Amino acid sequence: QLQLVESGGGLVQPGGSLRLSCAASGFTANYYVIGWFRQAPGKEREGVSCIANSDGSTTYTDSVKGRFTISRDNAKSTVYLQMNSLKPEDTAVYYCAARPLRLMPFSACVHSADGMDYWGKGTLVTVSS
Repeated sequence: QLQLVESGGGLVQPGGSLRLSCAASGFTANYYVIGWFRQAPGKEREGVSCIANSDGSTTYTDSVKGRFTISRDNAKSTVYLQMNSLKPEDTAVYYCAARPLRLMPFSACVHSADGMDYWGKGTLVTVSS
């Protein structure tokens, strides 16, 4: 089955930047919706951004628009999340998740924390001075 491995998390000061990577392997379908989700202590898991590896369509939750950019390199089977202008409220464990595109309307991705089929183990992002 599809396996996802996140990397790139760490400690960064407010206003700083990090780039997260999600490397995928074990494909069983040609097209997937791939999303970044995050969960802070005491809060529900929320969708951050999603991308379709088919045509590169992207979506973002309102709180990160203009600051985060999702992208993919299909040749490397990797999805990235470039995070700029980081805020303390961005602190969370960030997870990469995926579902075959045929099973999910792309527009639903950032609202589908309970509907993704494959999950990485997460990478911790801490934004603090």
